[in-house]
Amino acid sequence: MGSVQPKIKSKVRCVDGEVGEVAHVIADPLSLDVSHIVVRANGTERQVPVSAIGAVRDDAVQLTCNVAQFSGFPELEREDYVSSKEVEIPHLEDRIRVEPGEVLVPLPVLEKNCARRSFFAGFIKVIGALIGLPLVWPVLRFIMKPMYVPYDNHWIKIGNISKIKTDDVGVQYIFKKSFKDSVLEREEDKNHWLVKASPETLKKIYRHGDITFYDEKGAVVWVNNQTVPYVAFSGKCPHLGCGYKWRSHKTRGQVFLCPCHLSIYDATGMVLDGPAPRSLDVLPIKVAASGDIEIIDVEYKAGKKEQVRIA
Repeated sequence: MGSVQPKIKSKVRCVDGEVGEVAHVIADPLSLDVSHIVVRANGTERQVPVSAIGAVRDDAVQLTCNVAQFSGFPELEREDYVSSKEVEIPHLEDRIRVEPGEVLVPLPVLEKNCARRSFFAGFIKVIGALIGLPLVWPVLRFIMKPMYVPYDNHWIKIGNISKIKTDDVGVQYIFKKSFKDSVLEREEDKNHWLVKASPETLKKIYRHGDITFYDEKGAVVWVNNQTVPYVAFSGKCPHLGCGYKWRSHKTRGQVFLCPCHLSIYDATGMVLDGPAPRSLDVLPIKVAASGDIEIIDVEYKAGKKEQVRIA
């Protein structure tokens, strides 16, 4: 199709007759390119790949197939997609040039083998090896010394449990945290999600027992006790570190949904769908008798199946 894109409600014609009109376009959430158009014909919506489009004009789309072949295209399974009103993918509508909600994005199946993730993992290992060379390390350590500090294990007050009204529902807590990068100090808005877990949900989260957190030397910093119903999840998606949201899904109910690449998690943090390599990261949490919540802002490397703490 090149850069030409069909307009919504454009008439769709086969080589032997008109069949309907464009109802939606389907986009690839990674490339932001149109992969299919959805044609509404006689109350049925069918997915037509862009490879079957011969020409696009201001008010019409010409297909290269006949009506009989058009009838063989699969019907749209709406529950397999979310609209651009349900997720936020930066610049998607700017690139595809349609009205909000008219773009559909597929909910992907869990990736079994992500080549890009493997590439970045290998790239990071190479860079790590170079930094570790005996001749380079002393110089880098001297120049960048402020960056090489122990993990930040201090407790941060982020709010009160009175904000949480219902069990097994994600509630976002936004707070400010001070950072020191090299010689610069700055303050940044951060967010994490809390769930007041029902007994069943709590059992799933702590299926391996209490959760222990360690410092960079391997010493125990804190242990989350499985009898405490409040659970804090890092606000970063374990796939590539994007922020996610608590949303209502048509077929899965209430879920955590990452808008970047559509990873989906349930209230336990477990991956239901999408490219995320592991469950949401649980954080150390303390709840005072007053209801005040404190957490340690632990960070783990994104894109890895196992947790690797980096801060």
